[in-house]
Amino acid sequence: MSKYQNKIKKQYEDKGYFVTSIVRLGDTGFPDLICLKDGKAVWIECKEKNDTLKPLQKYRIRQLRELGFEAFATQDTKGIIY
Repeated sequence: MSKYQNKIKKQYEDKGYFVTSIVRLGDTGFPDLICLKDGKAVWIECKEKNDTLKPLQKYRIRQLRELGFEAFATQDTKGIIY
C-alpha cells in the first residue's frame, strides 16, 4: 500500500468507515480502496503524484457510479482528479 493510499485510508477510518484495500478482484481496474459505513460503499482510486489514471480505471469508476455508488480517483497534491 502506498504512502498516499495509507493517508486516504486513515482519513476515512477517522470518519468511522471500515476501509479495506482491494488487492485483486476477478476483474481488473477497480479502485484501490473500498470504504464501508452505514450500508454505504465509497470506492477510491489513489494515485501518487506522477501516476496517471488509466482508461480502464475511469471505466470502472463510471460503472460503479452508474450502479449508485460514490466512486472517484484522487491524486497526491491534486485532490480529486476524476
